Amino acid sequence: MRDAQVTPQGARIRWVELPGEGGPDGRTRVYLHGLGASSGPYFTAAAVHPALAARGHRSLLIDLLGFGISDRPEDFPYTMEAHADAVAAALEAAGVRAADVVAHSMGGAVAIVLASRHPDLVARLVLVDSGLDPVPAERRRAGSGIAGYTEAEFLSGGGWQEVRDRVGPHWWSTMRLAGLTALHRSGVHLARGTEPTLRAQLTALPIPRTFLHPAVDGPPAGAEGLRDAGVSVVAVPDCGHNIMLDNPEAFVRATAAALGA
Repeated sequence: MRDAQVTPQGARIRWVELPGEGGPDGRTRVYLHGLGASSGPYFTAAAVHPALAARGHRSLLIDLLGFGISDRPEDFPYTMEAHADAVAAALEAAGVRAADVVAHSMGGAVAIVLASRHPDLVARLVLVDSGLDPVPAERRRAGSGIAGYTEAEFLSGGGWQEVRDRVGPHWWSTMRLAGLTALHRSGVHLARGTEPTLRAQLTALPIPRTFLHPAVDGPPAGAEGLRDAGVSVVAVPDCGHNIMLDNPEAFVRATAAALGA
């Protein structure tokens, strides 16, 4: 396990590192998890799969600030921009440049902002069923429902217990590692979106970009616009939102193709 200080107040991001020399292209692979998750449980099997690891790439399975094994500061805003800047500080400390970033769900939002704000740190981007648009207020109780609560309701009004019971034991197994403040603020800011929007930032990026989605869901909203902007939109069979867990072989094949492995 490695770590780096990422805020002036001393908060630290931690990650599991799989050593390597960067492969023939010299690139490091960076994996970012989704809301209430942790990169180790979600990405280790893929990161060590021969199709992705055989060429000796160094891989960093990073836990965002507030989640997993990273610190959970109460004074951190947990916006997508703040998350991206914290990841950038961790990558700087780790000596990473021009990484291949593979990011799931909320991690995709962070990765898009990271690539926009710190273009020297991201060379290629693989988004795994990431949301690209703000969530309307009336839909914020869907899914985990985190963004449908005020912070007071979530922290002390029974909201987090309701979310625990709603999401079930599989998601809660990693969600329970998150700081409650981090979980709520991240969920709220993810639902509110960014300015410019994540979709606008993604389509403007001048790097190779791939968007993986479950085939059963059909193409993501605005898929034609993504393709027109040069984003490769790839359907993955036999899976739900957690593509890397539901169909790891297909996920690895699609990711390896996106990264030229």
